[in-house]
Amino acid sequence: MHEVWVIIVGAGSGTRFGGPKQYERLGDATVLAQSVRGAEAVADGVVIVVPPDRVEVDAAVFADAAVVAGGETRSASVRAGLAAVPDQVEKILVHDAARPLAPERLYRSVVAALDEGADAVVPVVPVSDTICDVKGNPVDRSELRAVQTPQGFAAASLRAVHADRPEATDDVSLVRAAGGKVMVVDGFARNRKITDPDDLLAARAVFDT
Repeated sequence: MHEVWVIIVGAGSGTRFGGPKQYERLGDATVLAQSVRGAEAVADGVVIVVPPDRVEVDAAVFADAAVVAGGETRSASVRAGLAAVPDQVEKILVHDAARPLAPERLYRSVVAALDEGADAVVPVVPVSDTICDVKGNPVDRSELRAVQTPQGFAAASLRAVHADRPEATDDVSLVRAAGGKVMVVDGFARNRKITDPDDLLAARAVFDT
């Protein structure tokens, strides 16, 4: 069996948001719960990485998932989730809990790219804003893409790049640096990350349409 497991990373404190945004309401559940629902549509197993003081509570809420404590950094939290994925699993997706509107078809697109032999798969969307560098010089946005999650990985590749406990804001960059084969798939504009309260308001507007 070629099982697919999804690690939902939701251990952040939400400093920029003003609190743990993953526990804000979105529709009939929390932001975290909506992200878990999206993952469950394609996953044989789900690992949810949460703040240490939330493990007991969330384990009761998400009875069908493995709930583990996150680390001090995103990479440490990914490794905590990775440790809970069974060794025989061959495909792992990593998704930010703060992207609760990722559609099922995006998950399936990522898995399909893994089936084609990619070591890592990253969804991207075009950059719509005019872009400049820190000195105000224009940058050609046609060559730029914004990165989203879920990102997909051959399990062996993800475990290998995390073996030395590196730090990165993005796991695909680790696989690329190690020489792995990276494939790009189309992301979705609505799959925006909730960073500040305005993002949550926008997510609620999309969710209610």
